[in-house]
Parts: sequence; C-alpha cells; structure tokens
Amino acid sequence: MKKTFRKFLATTALFTVELVVIWAVFLVCLILFFWLAKEVLPGRELKFDSRAFAWADERANPSLTEFIKGVTFLASRNFISGAGLMMIGYFLFVKKHKWYSLKVPVIAVGSISLNLLLKYLFNRPRPLVPHLVDSYGLSFPSGHAMISASFYGLLIYLVWKNVEESHWRFLLVTLLVLLILFIGFSRVYLHVHYATDVLAGLAAGLGWVILAIFLLNRMEKFSKRNLNQVVKGEEQPIV
Repeated sequence: MKKTFRKFLATTALFTVELVVIWAVFLVCLILFFWLAKEVLPGRELKFDSRAFAWADERANPSLTEFIKGVTFLASRNFISGAGLMMIGYFLFVKKHKWYSLKVPVIAVGSISLNLLLKYLFNRPRPLVPHLVDSYGLSFPSGHAMISASFYGLLIYLVWKNVEESHWRFLLVTLLVLLILFIGFSRVYLHVHYATDVLAGLAAGLGWVILAIFLLNRMEKFSKRNLNQVVKGEEQPIV
C-alpha cells in the first residue's frame, strides 16, 4: 500500500513539474515573440542582426555552406510536407493511433498558415545583404525557424511520450533540439533572414506546438469520455 502511494506521489509530482515547465516555456515564447515584434516594427536595422551576420560570415567556408544548404532543406515546405505525409500514414496504418495522425497535419498546416499571416502583418523585407540561396517573400518571422520548431517540436513530444529507455529518449530529444537550432542558424548564415526573424520564428513555432498539443489532447480526452458514456449507455438493459 505504501509503495503504491509513493509511486502515485512520484507520478503526480513528475506530471506537475512537466506541466509547470511546459507552460513556463510557452509564456517565455510569448514574451520573447512580442518583445522582438516591438523591436522590429519601427523598421530600423538592429545591431544584434548585423553582429549575427558578421559572426556567421567569420565562420563561412564553401564546405560549410554546402552542408548548411542541406540542413536548411530539412525545414523546407517540400520536405516537411513529405515527412508529414509519411508520419500520417504510419500512425494511421501501422501504429493505428488516429489522434497522433491528426496532430501532424494540424500542427504542420497551422504553423505554415500562422507564419504567412504573421509575415503579412509585420511586412518586414528580407535582408539587403547578398543571399547565398534563392529566397522570396517577407522576412519576419522566419518560416524555416517556425516550421522546424513546430514540426520537430512535435517529434520531441512523441519521443518523450513513447520512447521508454531514458538514454535513447534523452539522445533523440537532444539531437532534435540541436537540429532546430542549427536550422535557425542556417537562415542567418545564408543571409536570407535576420537573427531576430529566426528567434521570433523559433518562439512562435514552439509556442504554437505547445498550444496545439494541449488543445488536441483535451479534445482527445473529451472524445474518449463521451464515447465511453455512449458505449455504457448502449450496454444498459432496456426496461
């Protein structure tokens, strides 16, 4: 009895800590995004952005440039669309988890749509420095940074919830976090985004994936609870 009670307390404490950390991160993302938005709205060039370009240029070389072009592709719409479809198929036909299959398109499509809306609202032009890859559209927030934070953030959530071995879970989460950060750096390195665009994109993408997962999980619980009530009602004898 005592062992069961201690296990219950440990589980409750862990859940509480996770919940506090997640919503603290969400709050930090909101604050960071709105602070950056306030800084870029006047349209002036920020010293932080010019210093970030200079720092990246000091480390530039042809081999690294080719490597970074490959990394930045991992957050392109073409790649995310293909990877998202594969994940949906896996959760529908292999894992047979319809709510996971729903999370993928909601988060991916929602992230892209929200990014386009934010770009339109802020209307910040791309950097004037020569771009190392073709780019188009507006600059704030970075689409690659936002999409990578939301899509790979979803993968972090799935790994955390489904990988039981702690060492593998830690390794995969660490690699995914590094990938998100490196994709963000790639946009500054390639001169297609300001550093403030990237930070705002990461904040918006991470904030969106936290909010979307929370809402979808609530919908899943609500759906299961109502379904159970219907099933129990059907099982009652007719008098």
